[in-house]
Amino acid sequence: MKILITAPFHESGLKKLEEHCEVIYESWRDTGKIYFDDEELIRKLNDNEIDIIITEADEVDAWVIEKTNLKLIASARGTPVNVDEEAAAEKKIPVIYTPHRNADAVADLTVGMMLTQARKMIEIDRLLRSGKFNTAELESEEEFTEFYSRFQGVELGGLTIGIIGFGAIGSRVAQRLHNGFGSKILYFDPYIPEDHVIVLETKAKQVSLETLMKESDMISIHTPPIEETDELVNAEMLALMKPTAHFFNLARSYCIQEDALYEAVKEKRIAGAGLDVFDEEPVDSENRFLEFDNVTVMPHFGGNTVDVVRHQTNMITEDVLNFLRSKPIKNLWNPQT
Repeated sequence: MKILITAPFHESGLKKLEEHCEVIYESWRDTGKIYFDDEELIRKLNDNEIDIIITEADEVDAWVIEKTNLKLIASARGTPVNVDEEAAAEKKIPVIYTPHRNADAVADLTVGMMLTQARKMIEIDRLLRSGKFNTAELESEEEFTEFYSRFQGVELGGLTIGIIGFGAIGSRVAQRLHNGFGSKILYFDPYIPEDHVIVLETKAKQVSLETLMKESDMISIHTPPIEETDELVNAEMLALMKPTAHFFNLARSYCIQEDALYEAVKEKRIAGAGLDVFDEEPVDSENRFLEFDNVTVMPHFGGNTVDVVRHQTNMITEDVLNFLRSKPIKNLWNPQT
């Protein structure tokens, strides 16, 4: 069989697959090429007689599936949104995916953003880089004392952290904060019971969304972009927050009213925010939240680690080999096939 790999893939996985198949490796990170055009991808697959495609960003839609001879599709995504599931099922083509491949990476960045806000790192760094603060020019000890007091931070261990969505990422954030810092954890997730193992481990308390917004010092949302989470955190919810509280979104902008959050920060109704996802992406230097010193802005980089590539490589390699050996596929998106 022949495999086309356009997803970033670790060398260890390539070697294992090359022992069983002919592999064409063209990671989009190396080539800068993402196949959004149906005809172009169809030609690529047919001209090279590809049986298996391993992709992260290419659109494998119904037309591509219909006009090629694929026998297996692997999507290096937590949810294979770039693959037409129904079309694959009609042709009995299994779709492999990589659940939670970036959960640790996103949880790490979430805690990092919280520390950045707790210790006012962005604001301090910007001031020092601006050239507007020089201790040699201070006229009195009181001026330095004012500077020192202005940037006094807080410890995460003394805060109440509210987590909206207690799944793979939200629960990992809770573990890092409770076990590592001693933070008190509140969570809102109607699908996670109070006797869940990580709820018990972190001593997290299930509360209503309104209570979470009112009582938390830092709030982080980790919900999927589905109908029931559409603008779950709106202007009304943001109005419940403490003026000393911070809000973090490393899920999808779909889940919050971004305009309402912008106004809350602008009007200083909340203390700050940390954001990795936005209504308009990709993010550049014109992003409106960059005007605030109390907002940490990232360009949707939550899962951008070398470890995520290793995780997805291991998961996909194992399942491709299972497929080749006619063994059960562990991470099968369409089990009806």
